[in-house]
Amino acid sequence: MEGNSADLNSAGLNSIELNNSELRNRALQKPWADPASYWGGFTAATADEPAPVVAMSLEALSYNATDLTRRAGGIPVRVASKSIRVREVLEAVLRLPSFQGVLAYTLAEALWLASSIDDVVVAYPSVDRRAIAELAQDEKKSSRVTVMLDSPAQLDLIDAVANPSSRNEIRVCLDFDASWWAPVIGNVGVFRSPIHEPGDLRALAEEVIRRPGFKLVGVMSYEAQIAGVGNAPVGKPLVGRAMRELQKRSAEELSKRRAEALSLVTEIQELEFINGGGTGSLEQTASEGIVTEVAAGSGLFGPHLFDNYAHFQPAPAVAFALDVVRKARPDNATVLGGGWIASGAPGADRLPQPVWPEGLKYSSREGAGEVQTPLLGQSAADLKVGERVWFRHTKSGEVMEHTREVLVLNDNEIVARAKTYRGEGMAFL
Repeated sequence: MEGNSADLNSAGLNSIELNNSELRNRALQKPWADPASYWGGFTAATADEPAPVVAMSLEALSYNATDLTRRAGGIPVRVASKSIRVREVLEAVLRLPSFQGVLAYTLAEALWLASSIDDVVVAYPSVDRRAIAELAQDEKKSSRVTVMLDSPAQLDLIDAVANPSSRNEIRVCLDFDASWWAPVIGNVGVFRSPIHEPGDLRALAEEVIRRPGFKLVGVMSYEAQIAGVGNAPVGKPLVGRAMRELQKRSAEELSKRRAEALSLVTEIQELEFINGGGTGSLEQTASEGIVTEVAAGSGLFGPHLFDNYAHFQPAPAVAFALDVVRKARPDNATVLGGGWIASGAPGADRLPQPVWPEGLKYSSREGAGEVQTPLLGQSAADLKVGERVWFRHTKSGEVMEHTREVLVLNDNEIVARAKTYRGEGMAFL
């Protein structure tokens, strides 16, 4: 995967720039609408690169960034780093005027990013004592990084690691539960924060304000049942109709409860930011009028999980390629590797989606294998040893954990080799 990165870098082809009118104009032509040309361009551009190859189209990334901006309705978008995991891409997106700050997934990651990014909120509570100690003692990082809390126990742990009388002030964001306790069916959403009622959020805010060494700066609530669940699953119209109704009711309930909770908190503390939403719920969250920023990450890369939404359709900006290495039978083709299974409840929707050539499918008994993946279908019969197959991952940033670099394509040419977190020697989860 490392290839001729030195040659590219010496030619000045080592940066990603999205704020470019020519690029935006090409993006508006939606080259991915012609799969043969689009994936054929990926194949031609990476022909000399050994598989597995992870590639990213700048046109598609530009299109997705513009569309997220449109959907956010003028509210700044905070970039969810877990869905990117390429620092150079994060920094390129943050140079666009409508994007502001990063939503990190671990404190160690946030501290690392804070060397070059001045606004990083950790989306999940941390009990990483080493990272907490570093945050508490580093003046620059403590001014740039905000930790997430949903319990006084987390305050106690921070105090135990770093005495409030001798540390830098710790910036705090409170996580307000956005799940819906629906009649009959019960909890709709994810098991996230225990702070569900407005009064509970107020009480936790009061506790943070009371404790020395902490500064309450924000509140976050992530409506996973709206942002991360497709409301128009392919081939399941009745399920889609039911999901849209469920999400509508959940949004109505959350809008009222969130407004009440934030009203109680802002009575006692002025906040720097109120964060909400995700790629699938930007319009709904922004329309509430109470949030000051929305979060998105997956919408930038457009993995196939996000093909299942009625109100937006991201471009497939990132894909990975594997090569055919054997033909066990004339009617199949076996590629080397392939078992890049996405997190979440096990199911067929967690498998990478073979997208080119079209018409490929998995063997029901083998699926996507760790070291080899047999593919079936007419296209498999036509494939020859040494030819390339392109896949889209189910989720966004997870694909970057399988590679040290992503090849950046602009007008079907490799213009950069961007190191992933792994490529920079970092692994956080």
